[in-house]
Amino acid sequence: MTIFIPTPLRAYSAGHDAIEVDAATVAAALEALTVAHPDLRKHLFTAEGKVRAFVNLYLNDEDVRYLPAKEATPVTAADTLSIIPSIAGGLPPGRTRLRCPVSQTARPLAAGPQQDHGCPRSRF
Repeated sequence: MTIFIPTPLRAYSAGHDAIEVDAATVAAALEALTVAHPDLRKHLFTAEGKVRAFVNLYLNDEDVRYLPAKEATPVTAADTLSIIPSIAGGLPPGRTRLRCPVSQTARPLAAGPQQDHGCPRSRF
């Protein structure tokens, strides 16, 4: 089967975007993947060996979490497994949001309901 590696994890799979493994189940495919590329293990699994909550697995476009057998679902050589990490926004600790400086030439509110201070964010 083919396992598709997302861009953020390719550094841990020698740059590969897809890896072929021989496995009978989703769990066995992930095991084969992490045996071949051990640095991926900590990004995919918790210390207890469970798939991390922010890692989404799709077997042929079906979310593995909702399959009856979950990771024990049988696979064939023609199947594909996509690893999709959840991406969260936010700021690093200690950082504050950027503020748009109010310029001395700010246009009056009469131009419309939103005042434009010269900052791209004020136009949304």
